[in-house]
Amino acid sequence: MPARIRLTVIGFGMLFMAVLTLWLVSGAPGLQRTTNMDVTNGFAGSIRPEIPVKPIDGVHDEYGKPLSVQRGDVTVVTFLYTSCQDTCPTTAQQIRGALDRLERAPHVIALSVDPLNDTEKSAKAFLAEQSLLGRAHFALGPPVALRRAWDYFGVAPQTAESDHTAQVILLDREGRQRIGFPADKLTPEALAHDVEALRAES
Repeated sequence: MPARIRLTVIGFGMLFMAVLTLWLVSGAPGLQRTTNMDVTNGFAGSIRPEIPVKPIDGVHDEYGKPLSVQRGDVTVVTFLYTSCQDTCPTTAQQIRGALDRLERAPHVIALSVDPLNDTEKSAKAFLAEQSLLGRAHFALGPPVALRRAWDYFGVAPQTAESDHTAQVILLDREGRQRIGFPADKLTPEALAHDVEALRAES
């Protein structure tokens, strides 16, 4: 092979490798990128204090059906309100991203932190907008019932004076609080990792 042609072939080969490397680093279509997770004691999230299990009762979902924590699988619990424009949609999208990564979806419950304004209609609209309708349920009901749940999880509701606690909490198969993520620390990869870690427990 003449030297000029050989150099041309080598040059094209190097260019191809450079483009391929850039494509992979920037996130090839169809490939899920992962982030580095700080895993401590087998979990990416924070270990929750051990407290007795209390049922979530007196609430219903976006279809008016009674809603409670189901034993036997991991449950993702978060705290949202349907007119929220900032942290709630972001949290919902992180949860959706985790569900997309899992072969088998856990139960997902979004406890309303604005019970006087959240309705079945607005809950369905919010879930649909976040591509979570049918994949998650909104817990709606009277303030007294939801306050019992807020107190149990240690969160504050949305008020005119202050924002609600932005948190995601994982319950194990027995319904015990196990792992917590502040919203600003939540990623789809970390949430999916911890769901599977809890499932792997004997």
